[in-house]
Amino acid sequence: MSTFDNPFDSKRMLNSSGCSCGRHVSQAEHERDAIRQLQCAPVEAPQSEEKRYEGVVASAVMRAMFPKDVARRAFLKSVGASTALAAISQFFPLSTATEVFGQGAPLEKKDLKVGFIPITCATPIIMAHPMGFYSKHGLNVEVIKTAGWAVIRDKTLNKEYDAAHMLSPMPLAITMGAGSTPTPYTMPAVENINGQAITLSVKHKDKRDPKSWKGFKFAVPFDYSMHNYLLRYYLAEHGLDPDADVQIRAVPPPEMVANLRADNIDGFLGPDPMNQRAVFDGVGFIHILTKDIWEGHPCCAFAASNEFVKTMPNTYAALLKSIIDATAFAHKAENRKQIAEAIAPANYLNQPQIVLEQILTGTFADGLGSIQKVPNRVDFDPFPWESFAVWILTQMMRWGQIKGDVDYAGIAKQVFLATDTTKLMKEVGLTPPASTTKSFIVMGKTFDPSKPEDYLASFKIKKSA
Repeated sequence: MSTFDNPFDSKRMLNSSGCSCGRHVSQAEHERDAIRQLQCAPVEAPQSEEKRYEGVVASAVMRAMFPKDVARRAFLKSVGASTALAAISQFFPLSTATEVFGQGAPLEKKDLKVGFIPITCATPIIMAHPMGFYSKHGLNVEVIKTAGWAVIRDKTLNKEYDAAHMLSPMPLAITMGAGSTPTPYTMPAVENINGQAITLSVKHKDKRDPKSWKGFKFAVPFDYSMHNYLLRYYLAEHGLDPDADVQIRAVPPPEMVANLRADNIDGFLGPDPMNQRAVFDGVGFIHILTKDIWEGHPCCAFAASNEFVKTMPNTYAALLKSIIDATAFAHKAENRKQIAEAIAPANYLNQPQIVLEQILTGTFADGLGSIQKVPNRVDFDPFPWESFAVWILTQMMRWGQIKGDVDYAGIAKQVFLATDTTKLMKEVGLTPPASTTKSFIVMGKTFDPSKPEDYLASFKIKKSA
């Protein structure tokens, strides 16, 4: 759904007053939109950018001239769209304004290095290079394949990378000094939602009940990861203490399938393409997709230091626009096979294209003899909901990674830059949500971001202080 409604259409409303946020004809429509949440439908392909900018500028001018839609619509009905455009252009140079808007402010730095881990969660960051989204916004970005999350963290902290693909809990952990020296970090965009799974060794096909997993050895990509928290949550909801009844170790994603094949682990909660590659290689099966644990959960993210954001605001904005643009393109199902082809080569994911197509299209073999069709197995949605951060912080507290009094809402707002993302999403033609927080359900339990302490207290299984 584009924000760029035609300001010269007398049937369109630019300023609706029928709902609480002022963007819908009625409160009922507002509620329906809230339920749909964020629809990352991109505007036209890159070649239509000039038209999109024209729409932004024209809409701004018309809103300024006609604060009330009824007056604008009456004016258009009386003179017609063409006459209106010609008349306004005599007094306001729309073409010049559009050109200025499109150029933006000068970039402080055009040559950037962005690190990534070779997994499908990094799709927008990776594909933005071969598919031209960085260059479209005036940047020359080198995307660098990196061995593991600790290396990603250290290279960004050491300023070897300007920004990076990170797990969404990592900027929170870095900011709070969990596992590293405290350094203010930001997460202005989510890379992917859903897109993970619990994969077990083929020898465990008869052990589908988690209660039978006592003594299992599991891998997750990193201690500060959604994978770790979702696996722990899933185990605990089935009565297993993840610190006592099983072993959980950190294994870099590219090494997960090899460890499963070597019988070093019984399973993993990992990112794709590792889950599908285990099926493809005949060594594992998909037990459950994480979307069935928490529909719409965040996983990976685009992150940068607070220093980078503040010292290079124009470069930061261009980089974030590139990521948001690419994320919106990746959201559309009809683009997924093209994306699979773009990110399959050795310098990116180094995976068979068919494996990536199964993941991105959601039509895949599960390793149990069935073909599943789950279109939103993985999806791409850039909005960094502050309530995501609050949930992550509750799990960091639950499992002893952070202690003491935590300003959940304050840290969430500081790190997950929802306000920045809202502004820049509008600039690239997307519709951001009206709020920066929302409630959601994890395994049947509703999470209210305004009551993190109550949520934390409700768990029977957690790490003792």
